[in-house]
Amino acid sequence: MSTGQEPRTVRVVIVDDHAIFRSGLKADLDSRIDVAGEAGTVEQAIAVISEVRPEVVLLDVHLPGGLGGGGREVINASAPLLASTRFLALSVSDAAEDVVAVIRAGARGYVTKTISGPEISDAVVRVADGDAVFSPRLAGFVLDAFGTAPAEIADDELDRLSARELEVMRLIARGYSYKEVAKELFISIKTVETHVSAVLRKLQLSSRHELTKWAAERRLL
Repeated sequence: MSTGQEPRTVRVVIVDDHAIFRSGLKADLDSRIDVAGEAGTVEQAIAVISEVRPEVVLLDVHLPGGLGGGGREVINASAPLLASTRFLALSVSDAAEDVVAVIRAGARGYVTKTISGPEISDAVVRVADGDAVFSPRLAGFVLDAFGTAPAEIADDELDRLSARELEVMRLIARGYSYKEVAKELFISIKTVETHVSAVLRKLQLSSRHELTKWAAERRLL
């Protein structure tokens, strides 16, 4: 019998029309992830998500069935659950229109299927914790789409951040992981965590998702 506190696990549903891919993804996910259900069509996905009420749905963008809306249709049909269930799009497509459409529907992130097992596990946990997660190259599509309206840049807000905190903020808001930021800026992961905490505190934000929106509105990325 095990003793001590069990590590937190994130309940997920995997939605993809290829059973072989679902099986491979399940095998790649680490022990922090509990796969509570699977689906291969829009209709199946809506039913399973409603029944299981997972924390995170790993959702293929191009999904058969329904009215032809794919992953976006699944999110729209699950709108009443968005407060407790978050959607992470996982697709072979890196087309801007696919990324923007699913984010507009309510997904909290978008990664391509070239992502590794450890990376997708980290992404699931981050999304469950309220962060927005994007493959770095795809973050620009989202920022272009949601940051097009002119916005006043509040100088006093920016003045609160040091030059290094501003660098970290930009990378984090673009969807970089702490490890990727550390590598990019030649600093330790611990230092990145310290800077992120300082940025969120100074800007009175509560999550990376809010930070991404804040930076996009101010055309800082």
